[in-house]
Order: sequence, then structure tokens, then C-alpha cells
Amino acid sequence: MELHDVWFVLIAVLWTGYFFLEGFDFGIGVLTKLLARNRTEKRVLINTIGPVWDGNEVWLLSAGGATFAAFPEWYATLFSGFYLPLLLILVCLIVRGVAFEYRAKRPEEQWQRNWENAIFWTSLLPAFLWGVAFGNIVRGVKIDRDFEYVGNLWDLLNPYAILGGLVTLSLFTFHGAVFAALKTLGDIRERARKLALGLGLVTAVLALAFLLWTQADNGDGKSLVALVVAVVALVAAIGANQLGREGWAFALSGLTIVAAVAMLFLSLFPNVMPSSLNDEWSLTVTNASSSPYTLKIMTWCAVIATPVVMLYQGWTYWVFRKRIGTQHIAETVH
Repeated sequence: MELHDVWFVLIAVLWTGYFFLEGFDFGIGVLTKLLARNRTEKRVLINTIGPVWDGNEVWLLSAGGATFAAFPEWYATLFSGFYLPLLLILVCLIVRGVAFEYRAKRPEEQWQRNWENAIFWTSLLPAFLWGVAFGNIVRGVKIDRDFEYVGNLWDLLNPYAILGGLVTLSLFTFHGAVFAALKTLGDIRERARKLALGLGLVTAVLALAFLLWTQADNGDGKSLVALVVAVVALVAAIGANQLGREGWAFALSGLTIVAAVAMLFLSLFPNVMPSSLNDEWSLTVTNASSSPYTLKIMTWCAVIATPVVMLYQGWTYWVFRKRIGTQHIAETVH
């Protein structure tokens, strides 16, 4: 396997890790309005991801950095053509991080409500827009012979991409509900499980339609296997949630995300960004990659740094593994 193929796989792994971890972060943000009944319950939900949300975003930085270094042509075309959607995602992630930190800095109800609204919207919008972006990447966009995007914003808002956005939004919210059931105590835990059932059923319908569409347009035998795994894992996650097996439900909802992202990248390979104008103008792992020497240096850096990062993040999750409930929220926080 050539190094550019290896780095395509590694970038796929980084995006998969990001969506697995940040997926339930986004879901929790959306659930602050769908699940929480009062300010104390909102605080419980926020606290379930409080120690880990910023670490989860490291996967996004790593994916973006790896794409820039390993496939500069892909990075240039992607970030120039998708400039406005990606800028909106970036602004949302910045505001969301500020909202987590600033919400409890002042006791005024209006102050806290404004930041809570910010958490909701800056979780919902990226969860939707990431699906739109990857839907367009897999479907193909208007790239000319100079590997430049020549379409406009409205070209990105096509039915396939919008369906992809609805899938990621519903799947991440389901993932978040399962995580909330796993991490909380009392009434909020029971309500999270009940809400997860409805969210799971909606996700199953949307995801099946999107994955079948993807398979019909770009799939092969390998992507079909990933599709089956994603569907079976999602159904099993819904079942495990109903049985109260919250750990299994979370693992299976995570497997759904892993398999779905794997299917998208399997459908994409060997392209990294197909051209809808002419197949010969598509960006591939070959014509979009850096030099072999650059990829070799990157590989050694990844071999050394990746295990350290994963061990540290695993340790963080272990330390903050216990459930929390409204009884753990100080009386002064409302």
C-alpha cells in the first residue's frame, strides 16, 4: 500500500473518531432543549461532557491538519469551495466553547438563558452542516480542470446533501441521548432512554434512505458490508437502549457512526473529491497528495504522537466515568 493510501485511511480514522466523540457532544447540546426541563437539568447535561468536549475537538484539528499536510490540493479545493459552510461551523464551535465556559460566570437568568440558547444552536448547526459537507464530497461537486471549485453555495444544498445533514443531526442527537442515559441518574436518565427510542427510529429511517442512495450511486462490495454493519448496529442500539443496557447501546450507536463514516470513505476511494463535471478532473489520492518524503515524515510523527494522545484521552474518560444527577448540582447554580 502506498503512503498516500495509508494517509487516506488515517484521515478517515481521524474523521471517524471526531464524529464518534464530538457526535454525542453535539447531541447533548441539542438535548439541552429537547430533554432538560429546567436549568438544573441543563447543567447536568452540560456536566456530562464538561471534562471531555474540548479534548474531543482535537480530532477535528488533527483531521484538518493531516488533510492540509498529506493532501494539500484536497485541502485547498475543499476549504475554498466550502468556505461559507465551513466558516459557519468554525464560528459555531468557537461560540459553543465560549458558551460552555461563560454560562455560569454570572447569576442573571437572562445571561444564562442566552448562553444556553447559544449551546443549542451551535450544536445543532454543525451537526447538520457536517452531513451536508460530507454528502457533497461523496456525491461530487463542480471542480474544473484546474482542480478549482466553480459552483456556488446553492449547489451544495442539493437533496442528497440535505438528507445527509438530517442523518448526521438525528444520529448525533440519538448518540447524545444514549450517552445521557449512560452518564446520568434519576428521572433524567429514564427520560433520556425514552427519548432515545424515538430518535433512534427517526434516525433509522433517514439513515437507511441515505446509505442506500449512497450505495446505489457510488457503492461496491466493501461499502455494502459497511452499510449492513451500520444498519444492524443502529437497530441493535435501539434494542439495547430499550432493555436498559446503556453501555451496549452507546457502544452500538458509536459503531453505527463508525460504519456509516467508513461507508462514505469506501465509496469515495480512490477519489478524495470527485468532480461532477468530468471524472478526469476529480481529485484523487494520487494527484492531490504531498511528496512521498513529506508523507514519510508525517507517518513517523503520527506513530509517535497518536498513542500518547489516545492514552491521555482514555485516561480522562476513565477519571470522569461516574454518573451524575441533579443532586450533584450546587444549590447556587440555576
